[in-house]
Amino acid sequence: MRATRRVYPEGMRGIVLLALAVAALAAGGSALAGVGSGITLLRITYWEKGIDAGEPVRWTLRCDPPGGTLPRPAVACRRIAAGGLRLFVPIPSDMACTQIYGGPQVARVAGVVFGRRVWVTFNRQDGCEIARWNRVSPWLLPPAGVAS
Repeated sequence: MRATRRVYPEGMRGIVLLALAVAALAAGGSALAGVGSGITLLRITYWEKGIDAGEPVRWTLRCDPPGGTLPRPAVACRRIAAGGLRLFVPIPSDMACTQIYGGPQVARVAGVVFGRRVWVTFNRQDGCEIARWNRVSPWLLPPAGVAS
């Protein structure tokens, strides 16, 4: 029997890899045992005018080797390697934040970082969230008000 190779449209390979990694994590992670704990596969969804306004822009990111549809994936992978999972930690609920509105932009990052599942939302609703956004912009999220 002859084996066939699947050919995915541009950008689909990263989505397929991300889906496989998330499925493996949901199954207990045993399928990732041979891959190692350094796996990073992300899907970034960005709404310039808020979740309820307009179509989102989507990118994928894969590290080791860097790739995906995100512009400059090697830069993003280096920054994630340097910053670690703390880049994706939410603001504590008891944190005092300045009540400054930074804009309607919202981004969701979902996937796996260093073999650990992440599902995080970034926004610009107050001073703490703006600072958090700025820590991952412009290499993972666009600067406020700019869609690529």
